[in-house]
Amino acid sequence: MGAALTRYRVIAWIVGVVLILLVVIGMPLKYGFDDPIVVETIGPAHGFLYMVYLVAAFDLARRANWPLKRMALVMLAGTVPFVSFYAERRVSHWVTAGTRTPQPVAG
Repeated sequence: MGAALTRYRVIAWIVGVVLILLVVIGMPLKYGFDDPIVVETIGPAHGFLYMVYLVAAFDLARRANWPLKRMALVMLAGTVPFVSFYAERRVSHWVTAGTRTPQPVAG
């Protein structure tokens, strides 16, 4: 499951950064300065990368046996700026907490 988590973490960061670029730079340029070049370039890239994000999130959710609600919330995290970073940290915590082997108690 470590490889699935790594794939998810990488694509979550990429999608998060691209979405921030789109919202923070592209949208003001398009609507404030009538220059849609950034949105026309980054928008389709974000759409494609978001599809990769969905596949990675689904793969990780399937391997970790998450409930449907958790899987859906993690998948939606790639649509709101900055939320994919929070979701990535939470997902990393959930997966590593679930895969840790209990340490024997010294006695």
